[in-house]
Amino acid sequence: MSTFSTRHVSLLVAGTSLALVAGCGNSSDAKSDGNATAASSGSSKVTVVASTNVYGDIAEQIGGDKVDVTSIISDPDQDPHSYEASTQNQLALSKAKLVIENGGGYDDFIDRMLKSSRSSAEVINAVDVSGRTAPEGEELNEHVWYDFPTTAKIADRVAAGLGKADPADADVFSKNAEAFKAKLQPLEAKEAGIKKAHGGEGIAITEPVPLYLTGAAGLENRTPEEFSEAIEEGDDVSPKVLQGTLGLFTGKKVEALVYNEQTSGAETEKVKAAAEKAGIPVVPVTETLPEGKDYVGWMTSNVDALAHALDK
Repeated sequence: MSTFSTRHVSLLVAGTSLALVAGCGNSSDAKSDGNATAASSGSSKVTVVASTNVYGDIAEQIGGDKVDVTSIISDPDQDPHSYEASTQNQLALSKAKLVIENGGGYDDFIDRMLKSSRSSAEVINAVDVSGRTAPEGEELNEHVWYDFPTTAKIADRVAAGLGKADPADADVFSKNAEAFKAKLQPLEAKEAGIKKAHGGEGIAITEPVPLYLTGAAGLENRTPEEFSEAIEEGDDVSPKVLQGTLGLFTGKKVEALVYNEQTSGAETEKVKAAAEKAGIPVVPVTETLPEGKDYVGWMTSNVDALAHALDK
């Protein structure tokens, strides 16, 4: 597990370096610091850049062999909040016809690169597509890919964006989007099943990552907001807030801990240890696709793990 203590994004792009990279000839792979993944390139394919492999996978599901997708972040040990973009990222983005970002402050490096490159690509902002806004007096939960209705909307927008770039295959993209959305329906049914069996039960979290999923499943987040907010921002947790969080487990006030494996630290390890000691199931989640998983398979595993933990 990795510890991420900073949330500041810096963009390291030098014009001379970019010129050198651009002059190195064509490559069949567009990679970023060994962490970006890409489909084999082809002149007739629509070039797509996604901030993470979550959105990259959705683009591949809809575009099939008619797209060339570069996912800038695909390593589960990386935190998009603190990612430092490279010249290779900038080069890939400068060639893109379609860019998919999360937005909501999650992957600001994309916006900075877009401004630097003066890209003409169509940009899909997942938070904007979701229509989600921050509750009054609170911050927006930007992890909208854990919200299946939002993912369905994104699929439609991706199909439309690809169709605009490649009108001859617009019908193919539209049909693929419908097929992808059909795969989301069993996930929503599973959420409904959890809600029927466990609605109103309490859970704890380390970060707000899974809250759209757990909320749709009717579960109540009982974690002190000061704790999850501090962990997300990379700040220290006060002793009082930490003790209040640990008390959720010693007092048996929650049925499960949903634990973000990508941002572990001293406080989250204490929380995890307290849950395990109290016999409270721990459900690990991540912010990017695990190796060998596609979006639907990944989310199916997440929902099934949550249901199994609550059924214990």
